[in-house]
Amino acid sequence: MLFSYKAVDRKGETRDGTVDAVNVESAIETIESRGYSVVSVNEIAGSQSIFDVEITWFQRVSNKEIVILSRQIATLFEAQVSALRIFRLLGSESDNPKLQRIMSDISNDLQGGSSISRALARHPDVFSSFYISMVRSGEESGTLEQTFMYLADYLDRSYEVAAKARNALIYPAFVISIFVIVMVLMLTLVIPSISQILVDSGQEIPIYTRIIIGISDFLTGYIGLIGLGIAIFGGIFWQFQTTEAGKRTIDEFKLTIPVVGDLYEKLFLTRICDNISTMLSSGISMVQALEVTSEVVDNRVYKEIIEDTLVNVKAGRSFADSIAEYPEIPSILAQMSKVGEETGKLSEILTTLSTFYRREVNNAVDTLIGLIEPAMIVLLGLGVGVLLASVLIPIYNITGAI
Repeated sequence: MLFSYKAVDRKGETRDGTVDAVNVESAIETIESRGYSVVSVNEIAGSQSIFDVEITWFQRVSNKEIVILSRQIATLFEAQVSALRIFRLLGSESDNPKLQRIMSDISNDLQGGSSISRALARHPDVFSSFYISMVRSGEESGTLEQTFMYLADYLDRSYEVAAKARNALIYPAFVISIFVIVMVLMLTLVIPSISQILVDSGQEIPIYTRIIIGISDFLTGYIGLIGLGIAIFGGIFWQFQTTEAGKRTIDEFKLTIPVVGDLYEKLFLTRICDNISTMLSSGISMVQALEVTSEVVDNRVYKEIIEDTLVNVKAGRSFADSIAEYPEIPSILAQMSKVGEETGKLSEILTTLSTFYRREVNNAVDTLIGLIEPAMIVLLGLGVGVLLASVLIPIYNITGAI
């Protein structure tokens, strides 16, 4: 919802403006966080139309936009431009309406005396806890321009690896979906007509043809129940994957899938090493780095490993010894981390490991794509070939007998 407000700042001057909030209470809280005393808050008429709500639902800020934004902020900080002017300038130049609103809110928060990290933290759907922690560290150390450049590089690397892994899995999923749809259409629309001709001919039908006809009759006769069963199963699965146990099971299953599981493992190891090394190089403590990494690793198995490691590190145990206990963590990662701790170069070691695993992910994706393409062609050829052969061979036999 969009609200207009009148308020008084700390100097006693009247301020007018608008604020985007869920309700009146949230709007007042936002205005007061800027250091203003609220005089009045009113919802702007028409801001809740159906069209506005639909447009807002589809608005999002992409990872690419955050990367570009971070680089622009770093460049402007390096040019000695003030933080308030930076966010106002970038907000006015953005083509994304949601990003414009966020930049405006951040600018207002900064004008009200808020820190950059606190202003960013008000938008968790755009700026992750990792991003906010890095900015907070940059504020404390006085190296914001370097911090935002670090963030841009990190997000760029993370996006590249994740996008490549995701695209590698989209292709086989699409091909298999098309294959299933084609087979179902043939079994429900084409085979019933042809099977009737075979039955009426009185000729003996081969066993493989009877199997295909039986599958076709089952799909045709129980298509409604099958659709209902799929819908029920889909609903149960959707509900299950929203629970903690369901998320844990699915994340665990991802790591056990042949070939793909190895890809996921390297992807998460890349994310862990990159997160921790980036934060350590920015002067953030290991404890805080582990806390943030556990939130952004995006896999319950590795999240639990990081959380257990965090407990051990707080108790005085080394990072390398803590992660060495888990079979999901390669021994080379634990051994090199131990060397890094002993030499005081853990950040550099983790950066090297992150680069290594990123390269492994790229190689695994290329290998997977190379295997999938011929496998899909063979699968499609066999499926369609068996289906057609089981129908056409009896027809040729009937034709030859006439």
